[in-house]
Amino acid sequence: MSIAEQMGRILQRTAISTNIKERLDFSCALFGPDGGLVSNAPHIPGHLGAMQDAVQYQMRAIDINEGDCILSNHPSAGGVHLPDLTVITPVFIPEHTKPIFFVANRGHHADIGGIMPGSMPSNSTSINDEGAVFKSFKLVKDGIFQEKDVTAVLLSPRKFPGCSGTRNLHDNLANLRAQVAANQKGIHLVQELISNYGLEVVQAYMAHIQHHAEVAVRNLLREVSMTTDGVLRASDKMDDGSVINLRVEIDSKEGSATFDFEGTSPMVINNLNAPKAITKSAIIYSLRCMVGYDIPLNQGCLAPIHLQIPKWSILDPDDDAAVVGGNVLTSQRIVDVIMKLFKACAASQGCMNNTTFGDESFGYYDTVAGGAGAGPTWHGRSGVHTHMTNTRSTDPEIFEKRYPVLLKSFRLLPGTGGEGRYKGGDGVLREILFQKNLTLSVLSERRVFQPYGADGGGPGSRGENLLLRHKGPIVNLGAKNFVVVNPGDIFHLKSPGGGGYGAPSSDDQSSLCKHR
Repeated sequence: MSIAEQMGRILQRTAISTNIKERLDFSCALFGPDGGLVSNAPHIPGHLGAMQDAVQYQMRAIDINEGDCILSNHPSAGGVHLPDLTVITPVFIPEHTKPIFFVANRGHHADIGGIMPGSMPSNSTSINDEGAVFKSFKLVKDGIFQEKDVTAVLLSPRKFPGCSGTRNLHDNLANLRAQVAANQKGIHLVQELISNYGLEVVQAYMAHIQHHAEVAVRNLLREVSMTTDGVLRASDKMDDGSVINLRVEIDSKEGSATFDFEGTSPMVINNLNAPKAITKSAIIYSLRCMVGYDIPLNQGCLAPIHLQIPKWSILDPDDDAAVVGGNVLTSQRIVDVIMKLFKACAASQGCMNNTTFGDESFGYYDTVAGGAGAGPTWHGRSGVHTHMTNTRSTDPEIFEKRYPVLLKSFRLLPGTGGEGRYKGGDGVLREILFQKNLTLSVLSERRVFQPYGADGGGPGSRGENLLLRHKGPIVNLGAKNFVVVNPGDIFHLKSPGGGGYGAPSSDDQSSLCKHR
């Protein structure tokens, strides 16, 4: 974990984009010789479970040599959505012809082209609408950074109707170099570890870490099976009506489980489709949360799990399907369903409130915090990023200095969390005043269906997206929309609250009133 954390510090210090440097929208991790996740820093849960698939895909697809760095973002290659660019580097030591480990990092680039500034379009219907695509691209070959070739790919989306190449090429190249540097730090630290303890000892210890995680999950599943008949069911809906359906059957003797998503809605024409790697991320994250003691998140968590996902469903779409919303929205609903099934806690805001704006010269991307769901012994936190996201919001001073906007309001919304013996966390209000003609895109959820309460607790409040025109009427943008904004227009976003847990008693109701 320390190796991954030090990789992250190098990436943060050397990157130049707001997304990576200030918002910390990146993850770093270490992988074994089989490509399995060994350890990670506490970065973005949505990245970490999926990066294992990305590494293992490259091991199958191409020859990876010393001096190579592989760049990938395609959903069929372990990617989650196109702006998340993954850089994978093998670790070699003398007298070994094959990699002994892999290091990798995944960073969200603020723009990689496509139909909308920020490359998070609310209206994409194909992966070609969402930006530049890399499947198995050698970013560094024989130790040489392939600037000319990677630039050509970053500009290539302009060949599609209505699309542009990247609007932030300088930032893309600088950030990719930072990602390469972060991996080099990881390689140095792994090699130093091996020189101190020997390869056999290091690999044996890493295998022990993975086995320990596997045992922890098996014990969790056995505990759950003691209080149920071994078969659990839950479902929830996206705002467009798509259903995420899950049936879990636990084998108490083996401490294993089958996660079966049969009955989940088919893939959709919008961008809520989630690559298979996202479901794995959601499962590994949820299991890690429910284990009663501290273990590193790694591939051992998934060893007792048999996963069944219907082909061509919203959770295993076609290779060309639009997926930008699947990573940031559908992923959250998968977690909501898993937590509901295990009765772990009430639903959190279930959304990342994705906000992008820009023009032909730049793209900016941000996520907005909301309410966390309450649990059996705790109140939900207010105004936090929950579950599959773990980013910051950009500091107001940086936000206003770098972009033609003013942050008019950013505060908690008391009373938006669900009622209960334990209260759900409150959402936030965020208002942005535009000072230039720009294109605004909003990609959000929980504007139709409220975050559920658990065990008698009340639901959290729905979110809201409004455009307050400087000259004109108020426009309700709904959950997903894009619009041209003018100077003086204000984007008004209310994020959802978390659900409450447990039915409140009369005493609880009285104390809640006093708290308010």
